[in-house]
Amino acid sequence: MKYVVSLLILLCCSQFIAQHHSYGKITFERRTNLEKRYTDQRMKRMINESNKIRNEEFAFYFNDTVSAFVPIQDNNPSDVSWMTSKNSYYQNLKSNEQLTVLSLFGQFLYVRDSLPQRSWKITENTRNIAGYDCRKAIYQKNDSTRIYAWYATRLLPSIGPEGFCGLPGTILGVATEDGGIIYFAKKVEFIQPKSDQLVSTAAKNKAVTLKELKADIEKKYGSQPWGRRMFDDLFRWL
Repeated sequence: MKYVVSLLILLCCSQFIAQHHSYGKITFERRTNLEKRYTDQRMKRMINESNKIRNEEFAFYFNDTVSAFVPIQDNNPSDVSWMTSKNSYYQNLKSNEQLTVLSLFGQFLYVRDSLPQRSWKITENTRNIAGYDCRKAIYQKNDSTRIYAWYATRLLPSIGPEGFCGLPGTILGVATEDGGIIYFAKKVEFIQPKSDQLVSTAAKNKAVTLKELKADIEKKYGSQPWGRRMFDDLFRWL
């Protein structure tokens, strides 16, 4: 009987491992509606029917401990490519740390802090993304900002695009409430990421905490209307 029980346990564990994954590469597509993102009239004059929707791709490498979310180089940038952010996020679940590389005005800002803590409300709503059944969760950041996320329990790490995390599975979709910015996984590949794909080359650069960065930008640019818009946009996800 002991051998039978042991065999059943082994079979169950093997099936769980086969159906649940803890490493791989996910290709995300981000869809940005520039008309919804920008309200300033000067910016709106640059936006028309042919360029108002920006589609960009990101690569997300992960294993059971670390992850890296990085933009994929666009070989044919448009005249409005500068109107969307190209940030990178490196997370370490074991040490509870996140390195964020923010792209701002052609320069990079480095933010090293603990993993973000968000209070998620998990719903019963589901949808299929890239072949995975995902459950919907809601994050109410403040009175005017609500974020939707869809996570897959078959992908084990509690990670996601743009530094999102904290759900019981990997996030395969993120969207603002108005649909202005949407991330959806296009492809999931179970390949073991290389070590240099998971670590930032900027790891040795001087980094500040999120609190320090917010205080510095508020001090330098907060009194200007354009500065306030930049502040709100920069910290949309943070």
